[in-house]
Amino acid sequence: MIRAVLTALALASAPLAAATTASAETAIFAGGCFWCVESDFDHVAGVTDTVSGYIGGENENPTYKNHPGHVEAVRIEFDPATVSYKQLVDAFFRSVNPTDPGGQFCDRGHSYTTAIFATSAEQKKT
Repeated sequence: MIRAVLTALALASAPLAAATTASAETAIFAGGCFWCVESDFDHVAGVTDTVSGYIGGENENPTYKNHPGHVEAVRIEFDPATVSYKQLVDAFFRSVNPTDPGGQFCDRGHSYTTAIFATSAEQKKT
């Protein structure tokens, strides 16, 4: 599923990879409009980068106008010495309504589904 991330997520990460530390970790959250989720995490201490995109669909190169089956998501690079993955999950749940299967707030439809995409076995434990 993670391989289906929007090309922008993959392309944007290339120049940023050199700027992140070896201890940086990645989290991926979907919670309605990706720009809103991205903005929330941009203000969290320890978050070093956020990139909006699509994940989970069938189209290998989703776009804003063509992303069937995908949900809007945000890839978050963070420094675990400053902020833990659990703290990011807690912040995520304070900004979304995970009990709403139809989307988030005024954004309705499958594209706005709430989801957490763990990027490691350790994250799955959280």
